[in-house]
Amino acid sequence: MDMHARNEYLKALADTYMKATRKNKGRVLDEYCRNTRQSRKYVIRKIWKRSYLIPKKKTRKSVYTGYVIDALAKVWKIFDCPCGQRLFPLLKIEVERLRRFRELEISDDTANKLRKISSATIDRKLAHERTIMGLSRYRGRAKSSSLLKFKIPVRMGVWNAPKLGYVEADLVQHCGASLAGEFVNTVSATEISTGWWEGEAIMGKSQRFTFQALRNIRSRCPFEWKGLDSDNGVEFINHTIDRYCEGTNLEFTRSRPYHKNDNAHIEQKNWTHVRQTLGYLRYDTHAELSAINSLYRNELRLYKNFFQPVMKLARKERIGGSIKRKLAVPKTPYQRLMESRQLPENDKRKLRKLYLSLNPALLKRNIDCKIDALLALYQSKTRRQAVNPHKKLNPRPLNTVTFYMMDKEAVGLPT
Repeated sequence: MDMHARNEYLKALADTYMKATRKNKGRVLDEYCRNTRQSRKYVIRKIWKRSYLIPKKKTRKSVYTGYVIDALAKVWKIFDCPCGQRLFPLLKIEVERLRRFRELEISDDTANKLRKISSATIDRKLAHERTIMGLSRYRGRAKSSSLLKFKIPVRMGVWNAPKLGYVEADLVQHCGASLAGEFVNTVSATEISTGWWEGEAIMGKSQRFTFQALRNIRSRCPFEWKGLDSDNGVEFINHTIDRYCEGTNLEFTRSRPYHKNDNAHIEQKNWTHVRQTLGYLRYDTHAELSAINSLYRNELRLYKNFFQPVMKLARKERIGGSIKRKLAVPKTPYQRLMESRQLPENDKRKLRKLYLSLNPALLKRNIDCKIDALLALYQSKTRRQAVNPHKKLNPRPLNTVTFYMMDKEAVGLPT
C-alpha cells in the first residue's frame, strides 16, 4: 500500500474515529495499524494534524467593497491623506457636503457605509492606496540672541493652557542645500488649545520682516491673542517684538535653549503644514515668495483649519514603568473654536458662514495647482526638468551655490 492509498484510507476512517467512543477508537486504530503497519502513536498524531480534520476558518462577507472603497479613497485624497483616526470624524460630517458639491457621485447606501466605517477599517482598506502613493525631519537652529533673552521669561515644560489665544511661533527655512545668501523663510504660528495655524513667507529673517509677518498672521486669526511663545532665535528675541508685546499686553515667553520639545505644537505644524507642502527646495526669488504667500493667505489656511482634524492628548497615566496615553476624538481647529465659550457668538457666526461656503475638494485642487506653479518657477530658475521637492538635499560648498541677482531690486543713483 503506497502513501497516497494510506492517506485515502485514513481519510475514510477519520470521521468514524472522531465520532466513536474511546473503546471503538481503539478498534479503529488497531484495524488501520494492522493493514498499514504504521505506529499507533504516529497514526494518532497524523489524524489530529491532517488538514482535512481542521475546520475551515469562517470568513465574514466583506461589507466595504467596490464603490465604498473607491469613494473612501477619493475622500481620503481630498482631505490630504490623513490617518484613519483623523479621517473617521470627517466622514460623518463631510460626506453629505461633498455630495452636495457634486464631488462624490455615490448612492445613499454607499454614503451610509462611509459614515459607519471605523478608523481601523479605514486604515486597512486604504493600505493598498498608501503603497501605490509611496507615502528625517529638517534640522536647523538659529544662533543665540543677545542679553535681551534674559529679560523674557522661560516657559517650563508642556503647555497647560485651556484659555484661547496663546500662540507658538517658529521660523522654517527654505534654503535647500546651503544657508548662503538670502532665501525665503516661513513664519509659522499655531494656537495651542485649538490647533489653528497661520503662515507667512518672508525674504530673509530680519527683525522687520518677521515682525510684519507676525502682525499679518495676527490680523488673520479669528481670535484675540493673549500670549506669544517662541524659540531663542534672533528673529523673535529682539527689541522690536518685545516692545510690540508690551504695547499690546501680550505675554511674551520663550522656550529653553536646546529643548525643542518645549515648542512641540509648532514643530509638528512645521512638518505637516510647511514641509509636506513645500518640501526642501531652495526658494530665493520674489516670484517664489509671492507664490508661497498666495498659498498661505488663501487656500492652505482654509483647508488646514477647516478640514484637517487634529489629535490632542486627553490624559496620560503611568502604569508600572510605562506611560499610557489616551487621545481625544480628532477635531478640526474650526470645530474646537465653535465649541469654545471664549469666542464671541458674532465671530462664530462669521466662521460658520465661511465654513458653509467652502468646498474642500476645490480647495485641494487649487492647492495642488499652486504647488505645481511654484515647482515650475523653481524648474525654470534652475533649468532642471525632474525635481523631487520632498527629498532632503545634501549640503554643498559655498562656491557651488547659485545666486539669482537678476531677481534683486536695482540699487544705485536715480537716472
